[in-house]
Amino acid sequence: MSARPAGTTPDAAARRVEELLDRLAGSGGPAVTETAEELVRALMDFYGAGLARIVALLSGRTGSPLGALLDDETTAGLLVLHDLHPDDTAGRIERALRSVDAAGVLDVDAFDPDSGRLRLTARPAAGGCGCGGSTAALREQAEAALASFAPEVTAIEVDEQPAAREPVLLQIGSRPPAPGARTGSR
Repeated sequence: MSARPAGTTPDAAARRVEELLDRLAGSGGPAVTETAEELVRALMDFYGAGLARIVALLSGRTGSPLGALLDDETTAGLLVLHDLHPDDTAGRIERALRSVDAAGVLDVDAFDPDSGRLRLTARPAAGGCGCGGSTAALREQAEAALASFAPEVTAIEVDEQPAAREPVLLQIGSRPPAPGARTGSR
């Protein structure tokens, strides 16, 4: 078992947080102290939610526990925040799209790491009305998932593929009788 780096024990971390809060209280006044304490509570809530998800995902799980953690929005967000997620940006974008069932409906065209812009193409849904309402909802879900899985994506463009034209229905039936032709039986 390897030794922890100095300051990473829970007791040392708690002492350091208290020390920093005391220093802010001494130099910044009540408003700064209150904001700092609120910040610590928000971070504790975030990490608590992440740890709760880890416990829930690993409880009674067979197979690879890492896959469950990497596919979960909360734990993936924690791993990305600390630069511990093993997937590259493209892999995390694909995970985000799979997490909202958008893989195969929203295809990745390109990601520009300099601008943070992700360009997707939306395929028309089978049997869809072509109104784009489901694409808008899927886009919102994808944006939320990407915020956790790939926060480097800061803007999304969705190009819609035009729906395939329905084939013209060919009616096959009997011909109308020709003028002057006899109909019926003898």
